[in-house]
Amino acid sequence: MANLQSLFKDTAIYGLSSIIGRFLNYMLVPLYTIKMSAASGEYSVITNIYAWVALLLVLLTYGMETTFFRYANKQGENAEKVYSTTLWTVGTTSLLFIVLSLLFMQPIADLLHYHDHPEYVGVMFTCVAIDAFQCIPFAYLRYQKRPIKFAALKLLFIFLNIGLNCIYYLGMDGHDAKTALFINLFCTSIITFFFWKELRGFKHGFNSGLLKRMLSYSWPILILGIAGVLNQTADKILFPYLYKAADMKEQLAIYGAVFKIAMIMAMITQAFRYAYEPIVFGKDKDKDSKEYYAAAMKFFIIFTLLAFLCVVAYMDIIKHLIGSDYWVGLRVVPIVMAAEIMMGIYFNLSFWYKLIDKTIWGAIFSGIGCVVLFAVNILFVPRYGYIACAWGGFAAYATSMVLSYVVGQRYYPIKYPLGDIALYVGLTIMAFVVMVIVRGSLPLWLSLVVNTLFILLFMVVVIKRDLPLANIPVIGKRFKKIKD
Repeated sequence: MANLQSLFKDTAIYGLSSIIGRFLNYMLVPLYTIKMSAASGEYSVITNIYAWVALLLVLLTYGMETTFFRYANKQGENAEKVYSTTLWTVGTTSLLFIVLSLLFMQPIADLLHYHDHPEYVGVMFTCVAIDAFQCIPFAYLRYQKRPIKFAALKLLFIFLNIGLNCIYYLGMDGHDAKTALFINLFCTSIITFFFWKELRGFKHGFNSGLLKRMLSYSWPILILGIAGVLNQTADKILFPYLYKAADMKEQLAIYGAVFKIAMIMAMITQAFRYAYEPIVFGKDKDKDSKEYYAAAMKFFIIFTLLAFLCVVAYMDIIKHLIGSDYWVGLRVVPIVMAAEIMMGIYFNLSFWYKLIDKTIWGAIFSGIGCVVLFAVNILFVPRYGYIACAWGGFAAYATSMVLSYVVGQRYYPIKYPLGDIALYVGLTIMAFVVMVIVRGSLPLWLSLVVNTLFILLFMVVVIKRDLPLANIPVIGKRFKKIKD
């Protein structure tokens, strides 16, 4: 229970910074979608470029973030030497990437269909290389259980980014996507200076033998990461090559904007991961570790399903986060959110092969999921557009999730509470169907009331079955006093 309380506390801190940060970043979405109309296609640049950035970030960290946690907690290894070796390695490859991307900026821009704007490549490739390097000191903060500094730096970047965007798009009445990219580079560069204490880790030197052992562990994670990020971004990367209609940029812009609404699931999963990953590797030796993993999985699913219902219930309010000419794409939000839930479950399931040092399984599962994604996109995007992108992600994550569970039960069996999970999934499906029906048949105020009642019903079931008020910190004390 103490470990679960630690997980909840750290998840709350990481989640607060992540959710607040993502929410504040959402404020850029209405700004961008108002200043850049769907028809102009300018927002498609941001959608496409950032999809490439996500893929490159995985390539440039090549699994060393997770590998750092594994080796820093491994018996017989010096945690500081592990950290310094990781710093030197990722720092060197990031610097090399910047040099190469600047040397071949125009050919890369031609390949990505940005013939007239090679500066897009130079700016964002430099930015992603700095981001990749920063992942290591950020991981070190997590290893040291320092969520406050972690959250503070994440929020500082966001406030800087939003402030400068507001100055340009509101104060200076800007309308282009290029400036947003330059602002991102500036803010990312500034954050590096706040790691001056963590960067002292360079002094512990570089160990080539240690690096060889780490790379043998990390390369399957790299494959896993590539497949995983392609599951999230391949649709936005492939879309310009597959959808040949005249309104391609407009359609990609719409999909990119509504996709942002569904990213609340990514926030929750990311916050959970930041807190969960260091605890899992540290708890591997405990006798009750499997019971802990099972309980953590159940609570993750409960809270992501609750988040799903909240977004669906208040979609008519949330949709104002984007410009009205993008609302036509809102139908994909529930599909993308369901896919993100399965991605989170897959992430939780993935620890079995990391703990037994068989990360190749992750590469296999994610690779198969990636093949499914590519197949759905290639077959159906040319005809159905971005709706096929959403279903492609759903199919990919569902495939990876099921495969990881089935194989994991053979090599590292965990008794997940499948009955409880099925109950909450069934309750969510029922509530979702009702919400969809009432949205089109009742006045807005009445449909919001009905939706709220279903959310309250879900919460009551959770409290009655799995989260008694008396066991919740602070609230539990007051509850006991009232009861007494």
